[in-house]
Amino acid sequence: MFVARRDLGFAKGRFALMGTVIVLITVLVGLLSGLTAGLGRQNISAITGLPADRLVFSAPADGQKLSFTDSQVTPAQWDGWAAAPGVRSAEPLGIATTRAAAGARTAALSAFGLPAGSALAPRGDLLAPGRVVLSASAAADLDVRAGSTLTLTGRELTVAAVSGDAAFSHLPVVWTSLADWQLLAPPAAPPAAGSPGSGTGPGLGSGSGSGEHATVIALSLSSADGLADADRRFATKALTPDDSLAAIGSYTSENGSLQLMRGFLFAISALVVGAFFTVWTIQRSGDVAVLKALGASTGYLLRDALGQAVLLLVAGTAVGTAIAVGVGAAVGSAVPFVLDAPTVLVPAAVMTGLGALGAGLSIRRITSVDPLTALGSAR
Repeated sequence: MFVARRDLGFAKGRFALMGTVIVLITVLVGLLSGLTAGLGRQNISAITGLPADRLVFSAPADGQKLSFTDSQVTPAQWDGWAAAPGVRSAEPLGIATTRAAAGARTAALSAFGLPAGSALAPRGDLLAPGRVVLSASAAADLDVRAGSTLTLTGRELTVAAVSGDAAFSHLPVVWTSLADWQLLAPPAAPPAAGSPGSGTGPGLGSGSGSGEHATVIALSLSSADGLADADRRFATKALTPDDSLAAIGSYTSENGSLQLMRGFLFAISALVVGAFFTVWTIQRSGDVAVLKALGASTGYLLRDALGQAVLLLVAGTAVGTAIAVGVGAAVGSAVPFVLDAPTVLVPAAVMTGLGALGAGLSIRRITSVDPLTALGSAR
């Protein structure tokens, strides 16, 4: 990289300007990556953190998509799934938005209802009617701790524990017993007699009272072979927790938009770096011709130019990543921001890789430089 180093020292201003552009783009990509991960975690962490193999939704009507908001399962369905081949356990899980109050403080929460003692909830062994488990964010919003009381939809409940930091649809989670949850989230409509969820069809179990319902069923499986047959039998749709994220109304559109912006920033970085080195290669065509005339091989010149580009990219990306980490650490408590290896190292590696690709495509002009131009044959 003898020539590359000489270029870097000779044209300090140009390379400093290009390095600044790379730093700024890296900062933008790094901050956007952390923000995307933070917003995603606030939307889905309660679902991705469930120790369940499948989540079972009620089958949507024709033309409609699966949705946590619209799904409603009955005791007949979760009793039926519990007896299905390959199913170790089937627990009803209710999800609803509610408002909690503790003293003068109020907060909007996502209420997750589970059977008392369920292992799906953090500290589920303490979960029982009249007792709830709060996520750390919910406890902070309400300024409560274990042993405090709070009010959900007019009912006074005791905080059994504060555990985890689960969130759903950008709201912190309160874990309640299913019985308490059913009181704060009444069923949308009673199932029709003889329907798959009514409890009167053949082989569907007895069902329990007309007010018993949940949003989905959380399955623990020993085998997934019979899922399709059980879905047809009980008029449901079983998905993995990761696949079920599309059923969260805001997640797909929000995450898709942020990922699209991040992709555009990656593409812009490759184009900017490529354009810079294209112009730089054109400007130094005469120098390249002289080097070729003196015996420098095309491969040597290509490696030299590409090494120059990679050196500039690595330095600019490292500085930009360090700035993004500093800003992320400073604002992490004020905004939903995730600072970890995937949000820091992956964007930096992609920036460097795409920039090197753009530079590599631009410096191909070196292969077409005629050494005879150095001897004046073009004049």
